[in-house]
Amino acid sequence: MATYAIGDLQGCYDEFRLLLDHIKFDDSCDHLWLVGDLVSRGPQSLAVLRFVKNLGKQAITVLGNHDMHLLAVSQGNRSHYKDDSLDQVLAAPDRDELLYWLRHRPLLHYSKKKNYVLVHAGFPPEWDLAMAMKYANEVEQVLRGDEFSELMKDLYGNQPNQWSNELTGINRWRFIINCFTRLRYCHPNGVLNLKEKGPLGSQPAELLPWFEVPHRLSAKERIIFGHWSTLGLVTRNNVWALDTGCLWGGQLTALRIHKRKPMSVIQIDCPNIANPLRYK
Repeated sequence: MATYAIGDLQGCYDEFRLLLDHIKFDDSCDHLWLVGDLVSRGPQSLAVLRFVKNLGKQAITVLGNHDMHLLAVSQGNRSHYKDDSLDQVLAAPDRDELLYWLRHRPLLHYSKKKNYVLVHAGFPPEWDLAMAMKYANEVEQVLRGDEFSELMKDLYGNQPNQWSNELTGINRWRFIINCFTRLRYCHPNGVLNLKEKGPLGSQPAELLPWFEVPHRLSAKERIIFGHWSTLGLVTRNNVWALDTGCLWGGQLTALRIHKRKPMSVIQIDCPNIANPLRYK
């Protein structure tokens, strides 16, 4: 029995299946941890959703920003991106079943047994694991409840940009979602910068990647995340970044998770997606 964490798929179903063949994934006993962004710019978002859903308990996926975008579009509160592949999901006969399933995915997964955390983007420096789990659960209940449509209507925005436990309602929910699904850089004092998307070294000098902020409260946790294709593969200081740009012709990465042993990285090249214009 093996557990593999896999980077952002974004509708790249064929490449996903190739990677599963490469690692000899056995859905009768192996498990997948997916970092989110199952859907969007790749050509087969519907196939990815159906496949992962049908894996049942053998697959755990956290919500990414593109998954949240699909939920917002499904409520009529946001238009499509020009280069996404969401129409196939929204027009599918099993649309409602798939969207209901997606709404019930977590923002954060923690395995006490394996001692790893799975999240799409990151943690602000003010949160330890217990806080992050509490706030993730708080928003998950909103996603699954009667306030879902209200949340989707006001989902988008970069404010508030710093945590306070005094935040309430949509501002509190938006901040929590932005951290779990959009965070890359922030200031040392915890103020988020959600505009910078480039590789390390391209950001203004006052910004740090969230996982390099001194004295962040989650530093002792072992965190697996995706979201940041320009960052590439990172395996250091208790963080494992797995978005290696499959969508853009890079690689799709799997990480075999061991409780105590060093973890092994398996990658496949994605040459068929070398031209992003394929999806426009």
